Parts: sequence; structure tokens; C-alpha cells
Amino acid sequence: MNKLQELKMHLKRGKVYRRADLSMWSTSIDRHLDELVKEGTLQKLSQGLYYFPNLSVFGETPPEEEVLVRSFLKDNRFLVTSLNAYNVLGVGTTQLYNQKIVYNHKRHGDFNLGGKTFSFRVKPHFPNKVTQEFLLVDLLNNLDQLAEDSKEVVSKVQSKAKTMDTKKLKKTLQEYGSMKSKKILEPFLTAQNV
Repeated sequence: MNKLQELKMHLKRGKVYRRADLSMWSTSIDRHLDELVKEGTLQKLSQGLYYFPNLSVFGETPPEEEVLVRSFLKDNRFLVTSLNAYNVLGVGTTQLYNQKIVYNHKRHGDFNLGGKTFSFRVKPHFPNKVTQEFLLVDLLNNLDQLAEDSKEVVSKVQSKAKTMDTKKLKKTLQEYGSMKSKKILEPFLTAQNV
């Protein structure tokens, strides 16, 4: 068995690999990775990041976002969301965006991973999962990135806040809100006597 065959034995379908993850099984990792990409065993997602595709009845499947981001960051502490998520709040946001936002503690910038654009943003704090309160605060944090009329959205956000758990919203605003978001929502929350 040659070294390339030995390397193939360690690959698992559906897994994303960093170059460094595979170098322990090969003395010529770059040459072997090139060969594996050329023969279609691996797909190159970005510099130093590879995917061994899962197979379905429809053919090869792309990597799951969570697996892809975890491998890219080499970290489990992140939150994947999108500006599209605000549309469920019913505050007048209806645009569709192609970009995913990844809140994390390590990387900042826009990266193309496997044909998808991810906007990595370093944040000191973010929740483990998306809640309605977090979405509302995050919408205000990213208000300048939305295509909709910001004054109209802010007005609808304040109406939406009336229907939400005010204590949870205030706590979320304190933990994750920008100064601008706090200026918009704090007077309203104070008026609600929380």
C-alpha cells in the first residue's frame, strides 16, 4: 500500500479537513492533496481546507455549514446567522441576502468557503443559539447594512418589542447591543417599567 492509499484510508465522508489534519499521514502532503483533488476524492474549499463529500441518491452533497465553519475556525465557539433571519420578526425586513454572518472569537473578514461567502465577525459575546430577542437586538446592531428604510424598521422594531418578554429583551440588549442599539431601545424599555 502506497502513502496515498494510506492517506485515503483515514478520510471519512462528510468531514472537512485542514491541511494540518492530514499531514500526519503523509510525508508529501501537498502532492497528495493535489492528487486527491484532481481525482475527485477531495474538494478544495479554500486555502488549506478540503472536504470529502458525502454521497446521496442525488450525488455529492456540500459540507454542513456548522462543520465547515468549525473546521475553518478550529473552534466550537461561534454562531452562524444571516441578515435574512430578521425577516421572521415581521418588522418590515423582506430582502434576501447571500451572505452568512459568523460571530466568533478568532477571525474577522469575508471568506469564500466552498462557494459560499461568510462574513466572520469577532465579538466578545454572543449567545449559543439565536433567540427572538437576540435577532431584534442584532437587527439594530446591523441596521446600516439593511436595504430597507431604517426609520421605518426602527418604528416597527419598537412595536415588536411591545409583544416580547421585556426582561429578556433588556438583558439581551445589555449583553449584545451596540451603543446605537441601546440608544434606540433603552428609552422604550425604561418606559415599559422594567
